[in-house]
Amino acid sequence: MSVSHREANRGDRLLDILTDEDAGVRIVVSRLGAELVSLSRRDKRGEWIGFLVRDNDLTAPAKGWANHATVMGYYLHRLKDEQSIYRGRPIEGGSHGFLRHKIWRLSGSETQLSYRMAPPDFTELEYPLNVSLTLSYSIDGEGVRVTFSFRNHERELTAHVGFGLHPGFASTTFGSFAFEMPAGVYRRHLSPNNFLSGETEDVVHTGGDMPFAKEKLAGSYILELLDVPDRRFTYSDLPSGRSVVLDFAEVPYVTLWSDGGPFFCVEPCWGLTDHDTQRPFEDKEGIQMIPPGGELTRSFSMGARLKD
Repeated sequence: MSVSHREANRGDRLLDILTDEDAGVRIVVSRLGAELVSLSRRDKRGEWIGFLVRDNDLTAPAKGWANHATVMGYYLHRLKDEQSIYRGRPIEGGSHGFLRHKIWRLSGSETQLSYRMAPPDFTELEYPLNVSLTLSYSIDGEGVRVTFSFRNHERELTAHVGFGLHPGFASTTFGSFAFEMPAGVYRRHLSPNNFLSGETEDVVHTGGDMPFAKEKLAGSYILELLDVPDRRFTYSDLPSGRSVVLDFAEVPYVTLWSDGGPFFCVEPCWGLTDHDTQRPFEDKEGIQMIPPGGELTRSFSMGARLKD
């Protein structure tokens, strides 16, 4: 078997490194936040080439976005004023939820990296129901597959969750990348000041380069894949020859964002940010529901390619 796992300590971080020598693919995951901090391919010279912004670099940047691929959940994007009401009970949390701030437990590492999160790993104020999550990273051909598997341990209550991943793909400069979107109908959810206004606009795209201005990415484009039969997207950084094919067959929403630095975020999302006029958590736009005793499993893949 060509897949191997090893642990490494770097400063105060414990890292898991999964390598497929035959495929020439390596991933590095930090147990803090279960964050993918490196996705790399071996080139013809035998060197590892990274695809994420600041790939495999855990030092803090002088300015700008400091993450690599943030795990979002049990809600994502933002709660209005960092608080909400869920089933009549208060919940609190900052941007993208509490998962990014937790030390996860490794539960499997032979052919994939699986991490576990369940009470009492989080408090009732963060999320009041007994719902567990197994997050898995597996090397899938030329890249990585990410799988979220939730289990609702409540016997009588339906559970509500929002989740996703926030990967930033490296570019030579902010303007050097291209992003190809498949043909279809996209619904843009407008979100001035990071919260949904309730306004939407439908965008009919014939396929090819994204129909959105790069200079407005800092405000985010939140897109619902309304009628997009083939949900494969391609990110390319033309000068470096790196590209990533994203298979979002199971993904209902995608957020596009950058702060103007040398990267571009393409975020698969199962749920949306709060409305500016906040709704109860269970009524959030796009919220995912898990019946009592039920499970919810969703995945997507990122195929990393190097130009010959």
